[in-house]
Amino acid sequence: MNTLTVRAARESDLTCLTDIYNHYVHESPATFDITPVTLDDRREWFHHYSETGPHRLLVAVRRQAVVGYASSSRFRPKPAYLTSVETSIYVRPELRGQQVGSLLYAELFRVLGGEDLHRAYAGVTLPNPASIALHKKFGFQEVGVYREVGRKFGEYWSVAWFEKQLG
Repeated sequence: MNTLTVRAARESDLTCLTDIYNHYVHESPATFDITPVTLDDRREWFHHYSETGPHRLLVAVRRQAVVGYASSSRFRPKPAYLTSVETSIYVRPELRGQQVGSLLYAELFRVLGGEDLHRAYAGVTLPNPASIALHKKFGFQEVGVYREVGRKFGEYWSVAWFEKQLG
């Protein structure tokens, strides 16, 4: 694979970020969005992140094109949850299984290392053995399953929840 680099996302990445995400909206239960997001939707979403602090958005770049991203977002809105984040990761479908996700998560957890965070959480729509393996590789442990919690493509999907100790 050609060299991949990971950096903080830029507003100029929004078209690529939107295209990657919308693939999963159309083709996968990995996200429970059922309507494609617009560039304006993504612009608002983008502004929840910064280059410092606990809420980050990183992109993997190959040949000047964004090929995946990882984020750490606010877990829940109440103040006592501020030391927890929810992580997400999306990779262009043709690059799955080529270590893009591992590279993104390695950098995400590196930059979060100095933040006042205690736990990271991730939800994985089942079945998804590749995502489960990635999360376990990075020290996440399964804490439970919400059974048939979402309906997409006319089917009910369960979500396994994972947590990772930080700090």
